[in-house]
Amino acid sequence: MRISDLRERLTLSFGAQWAPSFSQDIAISELGSRTVDEALKDGFEAAEIWRAVCKQCPIETEKYK
Repeated sequence: MRISDLRERLTLSFGAQWAPSFSQDIAISELGSRTVDEALKDGFEAAEIWRAVCKQCPIETEKYK
């Protein structure tokens, strides 16, 4: 998965206004309490990040798994 695909799925799941805030502010336990942006910066693969987001927010991401 490309980072652009990850960003698109986040936008589709959380909306254009909230997705950037989610990526920047919400720590995800599966990523070692990193945010999406921190995980990307630390070299996590986009697909791994997406799986962690899906696990933490299953209702919001259900349609885009």
